[in-house]
Amino acid sequence: MLMKKASLAGAFFVPVIWLSVAQAQVFCPAPAGLAHVQVQRVVDGDTVRLKDGRSVRMIGLNAPETGKRGRADEPYAVAARQRLQALVDASDSRLGLAPGRENKDRYGRTLAHLYGADGENLEARLLAEGLGFQVGVAPNVDLVACQQAAEDSAREARLGLWRQSPVQSVAQLKQSGFALVSGRVSKIERNRGGIWIELQGSLVLRIAPDLVPQFDAAWLSGLQGSPVEARGWVQDRAKRGGLKDGQARWLLPLTDPSMLKSTH
Repeated sequence: MLMKKASLAGAFFVPVIWLSVAQAQVFCPAPAGLAHVQVQRVVDGDTVRLKDGRSVRMIGLNAPETGKRGRADEPYAVAARQRLQALVDASDSRLGLAPGRENKDRYGRTLAHLYGADGENLEARLLAEGLGFQVGVAPNVDLVACQQAAEDSAREARLGLWRQSPVQSVAQLKQSGFALVSGRVSKIERNRGGIWIELQGSLVLRIAPDLVPQFDAAWLSGLQGSPVEARGWVQDRAKRGGLKDGQARWLLPLTDPSMLKSTH
Protein backbone atom coordinates (compact mmCIF):
# COMPACT_ATOMS: atom_id res chain seq x y z
CA MET A 1 0.00 0.00 0.00
CA LEU A 2 1.32 3.42 -0.92
CA MET A 3 1.11 5.40 2.27
CA LYS A 4 3.43 7.48 4.38
CA LYS A 5 4.73 5.76 7.46
CA ALA A 6 2.63 6.64 10.47
CA SER A 7 4.44 7.99 13.48
CA LEU A 8 5.26 5.53 16.23
CA ALA A 9 2.97 7.53 18.44
CA GLY A 10 0.08 6.21 16.38
CA ALA A 11 0.40 2.84 18.09
CA PHE A 12 -0.63 4.34 21.40
CA PHE A 13 -3.88 5.66 19.97
CA VAL A 14 -5.29 2.30 18.90
CA PRO A 15 -7.14 1.52 22.19
CA VAL A 16 -8.58 5.01 22.09
CA ILE A 17 -9.90 4.36 18.59
CA TRP A 18 -11.68 1.22 19.78
CA LEU A 19 -13.23 2.94 22.77
CA SER A 20 -14.34 6.00 20.84
CA VAL A 21 -16.47 3.92 18.46
CA ALA A 22 -17.71 1.35 20.96
CA GLN A 23 -21.17 2.91 20.87
CA ALA A 24 -20.95 4.03 17.24
CA GLN A 25 -23.62 3.55 14.60
CA VAL A 26 -23.97 0.01 13.27
CA PHE A 27 -23.42 -0.07 9.50
CA CYS A 28 -24.59 -2.83 7.15
CA PRO A 29 -26.73 -4.92 9.54
CA ALA A 30 -26.88 -8.66 8.88
CA PRO A 31 -29.41 -10.11 6.43
CA ALA A 32 -31.59 -13.06 7.37
CA GLY A 33 -30.54 -16.63 6.72
CA LEU A 34 -26.78 -16.32 7.16
CA ALA A 35 -24.61 -19.41 7.09
CA HIS A 36 -22.56 -19.82 10.27
CA VAL A 37 -18.88 -20.73 10.26
CA GLN A 38 -16.12 -21.35 12.79
CA VAL A 39 -12.92 -19.31 12.50
CA GLN A 40 -9.67 -21.21 12.99
CA ARG A 41 -7.42 -18.14 12.89
CA VAL A 42 -7.21 -14.52 11.78
CA VAL A 43 -4.63 -14.17 9.00
CA ASP A 44 -4.57 -10.37 8.74
CA GLY A 45 -6.94 -7.42 8.88
CA ASP A 46 -9.17 -8.62 6.03
CA THR A 47 -8.66 -12.39 5.83
CA VAL A 48 -9.56 -15.32 8.11
CA ARG A 49 -9.02 -19.06 7.92
CA LEU A 50 -12.03 -21.23 8.73
CA LYS A 51 -12.00 -24.58 10.51
CA ASP A 52 -13.37 -26.19 7.35
CA GLY A 53 -10.16 -25.17 5.57
CA ARG A 54 -11.45 -22.23 3.57
CA SER A 55 -9.69 -18.87 3.54
CA VAL A 56 -12.17 -15.99 3.50
CA ARG A 57 -11.27 -12.61 2.00
CA MET A 58 -13.69 -10.02 3.36
CA ILE A 59 -15.59 -8.12 0.67
CA GLY A 60 -15.37 -4.34 0.56
CA LEU A 61 -12.39 -3.96 2.89
CA ASN A 62 -8.72 -3.53 2.06
CA ALA A 63 -6.70 -3.57 5.28
CA PRO A 64 -3.02 -2.53 5.48
CA GLU A 65 -0.62 -5.32 4.57
CA THR A 66 1.36 -7.18 7.21
CA GLY A 67 5.04 -7.60 6.41
CA LYS A 68 6.07 -10.47 4.14
CA ARG A 69 9.41 -11.51 2.66
CA GLY A 70 11.37 -9.05 4.77
CA ARG A 71 9.05 -6.09 4.19
CA ALA A 72 7.86 -4.08 7.17
CA ASP A 73 4.24 -4.01 8.30
CA GLU A 74 2.29 -1.13 6.78
CA PRO A 75 0.91 1.45 9.22
CA TYR A 76 -2.02 0.03 11.22
CA ALA A 77 -1.61 -3.47 9.76
CA VAL A 78 -1.05 -5.02 13.19
CA ALA A 79 -3.82 -2.92 14.72
CA ALA A 80 -6.27 -4.10 12.02
CA ARG A 81 -5.36 -7.76 12.57
CA GLN A 82 -5.63 -7.40 16.35
CA ARG A 83 -8.98 -5.65 16.09
CA LEU A 84 -10.38 -8.32 13.78
CA GLN A 85 -9.12 -10.94 16.22
CA ALA A 86 -10.92 -9.15 19.07
CA LEU A 87 -14.15 -9.06 17.05
CA VAL A 88 -13.84 -12.76 16.24
CA ASP A 89 -13.12 -13.57 19.90
CA ALA A 90 -16.15 -11.53 20.99
CA SER A 91 -18.28 -13.88 18.86
CA ASP A 92 -16.56 -16.98 20.26
CA SER A 93 -15.03 -17.54 16.78
CA ARG A 94 -18.50 -18.20 15.32
CA LEU A 95 -19.43 -15.81 12.52
CA GLY A 96 -22.19 -15.30 10.01
CA LEU A 97 -21.08 -15.56 6.39
CA ALA A 98 -22.72 -14.15 3.25
CA PRO A 99 -20.86 -15.18 0.07
CA GLY A 100 -20.39 -12.65 -2.70
CA ARG A 101 -22.05 -12.82 -6.11
CA GLU A 102 -18.57 -13.81 -7.25
CA ASN A 103 -17.56 -16.13 -4.44
CA LYS A 104 -13.92 -16.90 -5.29
CA ASP A 105 -10.91 -14.73 -6.07
CA ARG A 106 -7.97 -15.61 -8.31
CA TYR A 107 -6.13 -17.09 -5.32
CA GLY A 108 -8.97 -19.49 -4.57
CA ARG A 109 -10.10 -17.65 -1.45
CA THR A 110 -13.80 -17.42 -0.62
CA LEU A 111 -15.13 -13.87 -1.07
CA ALA A 112 -17.73 -13.07 1.57
CA HIS A 113 -19.15 -10.62 4.08
CA LEU A 114 -18.62 -11.60 7.71
CA TYR A 115 -20.91 -10.79 10.64
CA GLY A 116 -20.41 -10.98 14.39
CA ALA A 117 -22.74 -12.71 16.83
CA ASP A 118 -24.50 -9.35 17.33
CA GLY A 119 -25.25 -9.11 13.58
CA GLU A 120 -22.69 -6.40 12.91
CA ASN A 121 -20.83 -6.41 9.61
CA LEU A 122 -17.16 -6.81 10.49
CA GLU A 123 -15.84 -5.08 7.38
CA ALA A 124 -17.93 -2.01 8.18
CA ARG A 125 -16.75 -2.04 11.79
CA LEU A 126 -13.11 -1.99 10.76
CA LEU A 127 -13.83 0.73 8.21
CA ALA A 128 -15.62 2.80 10.87
CA GLU A 129 -12.54 2.56 13.08
CA GLY A 130 -10.14 3.64 10.32
CA LEU A 131 -8.45 0.25 10.08
CA GLY A 132 -8.91 -0.31 6.36
CA PHE A 133 -10.11 1.24 3.11
CA GLN A 134 -13.42 0.66 1.38
CA VAL A 135 -13.11 -0.99 -2.03
CA GLY A 136 -15.77 -1.93 -4.55
CA VAL A 137 -14.99 -4.71 -7.01
CA ALA A 138 -17.87 -5.71 -9.30
CA PRO A 139 -19.97 -7.77 -9.04
CA ASN A 140 -19.51 -7.81 -5.22
CA VAL A 141 -20.79 -4.31 -4.61
CA ASP A 142 -24.07 -4.84 -2.73
CA LEU A 143 -22.80 -3.15 0.45
CA VAL A 144 -20.74 -0.38 -1.13
CA ALA A 145 -22.99 2.42 0.11
CA CYS A 146 -23.12 1.43 3.77
CA GLN A 147 -19.45 0.48 3.87
CA GLN A 148 -18.57 3.80 2.29
CA ALA A 149 -20.63 5.53 4.99
CA ALA A 150 -18.66 3.60 7.62
CA GLU A 151 -15.36 4.77 6.12
CA ASP A 152 -16.65 8.34 5.84
CA SER A 153 -17.37 8.36 9.57
CA ALA A 154 -13.76 7.37 10.33
CA ARG A 155 -12.42 9.89 7.85
CA GLU A 156 -14.45 12.71 9.37
CA ALA A 157 -13.32 11.76 12.89
CA ARG A 158 -9.70 11.25 11.71
CA LEU A 159 -9.46 7.77 13.16
CA GLY A 160 -6.72 5.26 12.43
CA LEU A 161 -5.46 5.53 8.86
CA TRP A 162 -7.16 8.93 8.58
CA ARG A 163 -5.16 10.56 11.40
CA GLN A 164 -2.80 11.68 8.65
CA SER A 165 -4.23 11.84 5.15
CA PRO A 166 -3.23 8.74 3.13
CA VAL A 167 -4.15 10.53 -0.12
CA GLN A 168 -1.18 11.29 -2.35
CA SER A 169 -0.74 13.27 -5.54
CA VAL A 170 0.06 11.66 -8.89
CA ALA A 171 3.59 13.10 -8.61
CA GLN A 172 4.11 11.16 -5.37
CA LEU A 173 3.46 7.74 -6.93
CA LYS A 174 6.58 5.62 -6.64
CA GLN A 175 5.42 1.98 -6.78
CA SER A 176 2.51 -0.24 -7.68
CA GLY A 177 -0.06 -1.31 -5.09
CA PHE A 178 -3.22 -0.02 -3.46
CA ALA A 179 -3.38 3.76 -3.24
CA LEU A 180 -5.62 6.80 -2.85
CA VAL A 181 -4.54 9.35 -5.44
CA SER A 182 -5.57 12.93 -6.12
CA GLY A 183 -5.09 14.78 -9.39
CA ARG A 184 -6.72 16.92 -12.07
CA VAL A 185 -8.41 15.38 -15.10
CA SER A 186 -6.67 16.40 -18.31
CA LYS A 187 -8.37 14.13 -20.85
CA ILE A 188 -11.27 11.68 -21.11
CA GLU A 189 -11.42 9.20 -23.98
CA ARG A 190 -13.65 6.27 -24.87
CA ASN A 191 -12.66 3.45 -27.21
CA ARG A 192 -12.87 -0.33 -27.50
CA GLY A 193 -10.71 -0.62 -24.39
CA GLY A 194 -13.28 1.22 -22.28
CA ILE A 195 -13.13 4.70 -20.80
CA TRP A 196 -9.74 6.29 -20.09
CA ILE A 197 -9.46 9.24 -17.72
CA GLU A 198 -6.02 10.85 -17.78
CA LEU A 199 -4.79 12.83 -14.79
CA GLN A 200 -2.03 15.40 -15.02
CA GLY A 201 1.29 13.87 -14.02
CA SER A 202 1.28 10.43 -15.72
CA LEU A 203 -1.69 8.50 -14.31
CA VAL A 204 -4.62 7.13 -16.28
CA LEU A 205 -7.79 5.66 -14.79
CA ARG A 206 -9.42 2.90 -16.82
CA ILE A 207 -12.99 1.64 -16.77
CA ALA A 208 -13.18 -1.72 -18.53
CA PRO A 209 -15.84 -2.07 -21.27
CA ASP A 210 -18.00 -4.48 -19.23
CA LEU A 211 -18.06 -2.04 -16.29
CA VAL A 212 -18.86 1.13 -18.29
CA PRO A 213 -22.66 0.75 -17.82
CA GLN A 214 -22.17 1.01 -14.04
CA PHE A 215 -20.86 4.57 -14.38
CA ASP A 216 -22.79 7.78 -15.07
CA ALA A 217 -21.49 8.87 -18.49
CA ALA A 218 -22.67 12.47 -18.12
CA TRP A 219 -21.00 12.79 -14.72
CA LEU A 220 -17.74 11.39 -16.08
CA SER A 221 -17.80 13.86 -18.98
CA GLY A 222 -18.24 16.70 -16.51
CA LEU A 223 -14.97 15.79 -14.77
CA GLN A 224 -12.86 17.33 -17.56
CA GLY A 225 -10.46 19.78 -15.91
CA SER A 226 -11.69 18.96 -12.40
CA PRO A 227 -9.74 17.69 -9.37
CA VAL A 228 -10.63 14.12 -8.41
CA GLU A 229 -9.69 11.45 -5.90
CA ALA A 230 -9.35 7.85 -7.10
CA ARG A 231 -8.56 4.64 -5.28
CA GLY A 232 -7.57 1.17 -6.31
CA TRP A 233 -4.57 -0.94 -7.27
CA VAL A 234 -2.04 1.11 -9.22
CA GLN A 235 -0.08 -0.71 -11.91
CA ASP A 236 3.35 0.32 -13.20
CA ARG A 237 3.20 -0.03 -16.98
CA ALA A 238 6.96 0.51 -17.28
CA LYS A 239 7.63 -2.72 -15.35
CA ARG A 240 5.11 -4.67 -17.37
CA GLY A 241 6.83 -3.65 -20.59
CA GLY A 242 3.65 -2.12 -21.94
CA LEU A 243 4.57 1.56 -21.80
CA LYS A 244 4.40 3.20 -25.20
CA ASP A 245 5.54 6.68 -26.18
CA GLY A 246 3.22 9.31 -24.77
CA GLN A 247 1.43 6.91 -22.43
CA ALA A 248 1.02 7.54 -18.71
CA ARG A 249 3.33 5.37 -16.63
CA TRP A 250 0.73 4.56 -13.98
CA LEU A 251 -2.56 2.77 -14.62
CA LEU A 252 -5.38 2.49 -12.06
CA PRO A 253 -8.38 0.33 -13.06
CA LEU A 254 -11.68 1.58 -11.62
CA THR A 255 -13.92 -1.31 -10.60
CA ASP A 256 -16.91 0.61 -9.18
CA PRO A 257 -18.19 4.23 -9.22
CA SER A 258 -17.31 4.49 -5.51
CA MET A 259 -13.62 4.40 -6.46
CA LEU A 260 -13.75 7.85 -8.03
CA LYS A 261 -15.06 11.13 -6.69
CA SER A 262 -14.84 14.78 -7.61
CA THR A 263 -13.12 17.00 -5.04
CA HIS A 264 -14.09 20.24 -6.77
